[in-house]
Amino acid sequence: MDETLDVIDRAIAGRVPLKHVVVNVAKLISMRQNPRLASDVTGSDIINADGMGIVWGARILGLPLPERVAGVDLMERLLALCARRGYRPYILGARPEVLERAVANIRQRHPSIRFAGWRHGYFDPAEEPDVIDEIRESHADCLFVAISSPMKERITEQYRDRLGVPFIMGVGGSVDVLAGVTRRAPVLVQRCGMEWAFRLAQEPHRMWRRYLTTNSAFLGLLLREWARRRIQPNGMDMTP
Repeated sequence: MDETLDVIDRAIAGRVPLKHVVVNVAKLISMRQNPRLASDVTGSDIINADGMGIVWGARILGLPLPERVAGVDLMERLLALCARRGYRPYILGARPEVLERAVANIRQRHPSIRFAGWRHGYFDPAEEPDVIDEIRESHADCLFVAISSPMKERITEQYRDRLGVPFIMGVGGSVDVLAGVTRRAPVLVQRCGMEWAFRLAQEPHRMWRRYLTTNSAFLGLLLREWARRRIQPNGMDMTP
């Protein structure tokens, strides 16, 4: 987390373009099925592990992945950094009422923060170029895209040069958390890597199929790769 924050801070201060993305189990499995998503993710400058499943899988395979850097935690740390440094963030995404609540909560937590702007994520595809131009004209220092995958990855990759924003990050449902609409698991549950189970308990009808299919696919993928590396220590095949 600290290393990621330092790199982002220097990029914003120097106006050096930087695109960030997080990967969890569900996104990794989607990347293997969606070449465009895989390209958008691997084309990023910083890729953090958002889920403990990725961290544990990497460690089982002997890969140097020190810790989980959850997108919502990074966003909160970056908002605090914006307040301290005078950086101006822009938030794109979420429902209008949720976004307004999130902005109000952020301002209450960080009274000195100055936003470059914000806009909800419910716009027609035909409006997309105008939305991008609006963000560019805001001269924001950082952009948080709170739209679901794979749309947020496509937008951040497709328009990264046109946006003119030094730091771009897809944050998915983090705005819902900041608005108080979605509750995060207790810290102990997060550290145990069971945050997915907490979310499943909150939305069982919507989430059970996703977790069943993606977790099973990831476990199979991990076991195959572990077996392959036992036979061929240098023969890794975890890429999409």
